[in-house]
Amino acid sequence: MDLYFRKMIEFIGEDPKREGLVKTPVRAAEAFAFMTQGYRKNINDVVNGAIFTSDNDEMVVVKNIELYSLCEHHLLPFFGKAHVGYIPKGKIIGLSKIARIVDMYARRLQVQENLTKEIARTLMDVTGALGVGVVIEAQHLCMMMRGVEKQNSVMKTSCLLGVFRKEDATRKEFLSLIA
Repeated sequence: MDLYFRKMIEFIGEDPKREGLVKTPVRAAEAFAFMTQGYRKNINDVVNGAIFTSDNDEMVVVKNIELYSLCEHHLLPFFGKAHVGYIPKGKIIGLSKIARIVDMYARRLQVQENLTKEIARTLMDVTGALGVGVVIEAQHLCMMMRGVEKQNSVMKTSCLLGVFRKEDATRKEFLSLIA
């Protein structure tokens, strides 16, 4: 893969044999592989059996899960936070697994709208929850360093499933907890 990064360096008019760039193609290939590692993960390995029986039927919320992804349109980073909540129905998931689910999907070429849905649907599927809510707030370098160059723009997306979508009180509780 480093051959492609070497070609990119040549394409912009740089010399890949220059001292500071000699190892850059290998480093860039390794970095790109790391930033897209979500393609090499599957949900069963991520959850790793960490679903537990519980009689808890109250909302569980994890706020401020940092995320880093790559925009599928420009291959530029976007980064921010995910807020994830669910109402268990006999099963709870290990706390770290929620963050790992966020990472699994964020570490792919993405658009934020789809990332939000993928996280919500996966959590709903693996837990059998009564409902799931996901809100992501992120800044996109494709808006900040090129194009319109808007440094303070933040994109917010949400996906509400089950009772989070159907019941106004549940939706309001979730949104107030993540505010």
